[in-house]
Amino acid sequence: MISLSQAIIIGLAQGITELFPISSLGHSVILPGLFGWNINQNAAAFLTFLVATHFATALVLLAIYRKDWWRIIQGIFRSLKNREVGDADPDAKLGWLLVVSTIPAGIIGLLLKDQITGFFLSPHSAALFLVLNGILLWAAELLRRKAKPAANGGEIAAATEAADADRRIAAELSWWQSTKVGLMQILALIPGFSRTGSTLAGSLMVGLSHEDALRYSFLLATPIIGAAAALELPPLIATASAQTLAITFAGAAAAAIAAYASVKFLVRYFKTKTLTPFAIYCAAVGILGLIFLR
Repeated sequence: MISLSQAIIIGLAQGITELFPISSLGHSVILPGLFGWNINQNAAAFLTFLVATHFATALVLLAIYRKDWWRIIQGIFRSLKNREVGDADPDAKLGWLLVVSTIPAGIIGLLLKDQITGFFLSPHSAALFLVLNGILLWAAELLRRKAKPAANGGEIAAATEAADADRRIAAELSWWQSTKVGLMQILALIPGFSRTGSTLAGSLMVGLSHEDALRYSFLLATPIIGAAAALELPPLIATASAQTLAITFAGAAAAAIAAYASVKFLVRYFKTKTLTPFAIYCAAVGILGLIFLR
């Protein structure tokens, strides 16, 4: 059984690592082993705890970007009513781009998530994939300089002059590029690979700036994390004890606080900084995990 102090520590770590490109699930698997905590990570109580912390993170993202989501949802319904999606309505186009990017991981997650997670859910494999996550982030920085946006120059210039991130993203991303970002998100099903990291890497590789890539990644994370957690959480809560629920709530609250702080920090950071420090961190922590969790 996870203790209250352990729940708060893991919750804080989850809230940070879910949104930083350093893999929340990988850290949740590695941390107990590094600290020598005797936690049964296959127990229903621990699964309930992890799902609840993910749900808390999704709620924080939804709260922060609530106005943006309202515009995007209105745009989607507007496009359905008008039966068209074009550059003239960037909110509608961005909404459908997010849908396209969500489909690959959504399908694979529904069909194979348990098999993938179960096969790789060990501290040793999580450490190995954390190293690979670092390599992915480093490679994305190198490939970003060679990537070319698909939209034509006039559309990009007009969107950039509008100083509106959503218009920029809608102008620069093509449907095929949004599919590529969605395919990258499949990697996040493997413990050790970061959802934020994989979508950031995919967005950078297709030509988005760091700032716009982060925004697209956060918007993309909200429905897939929230929907997955919302589907899994009710049956887990129904069978959980009062003590488990109390500890889970404490961990989820800690994750929410950490997630809010993480969003505020990362939005400022990626205005001028790169993924390189996170790549180095993932490689270092993964290598340490491989050494000490043998």
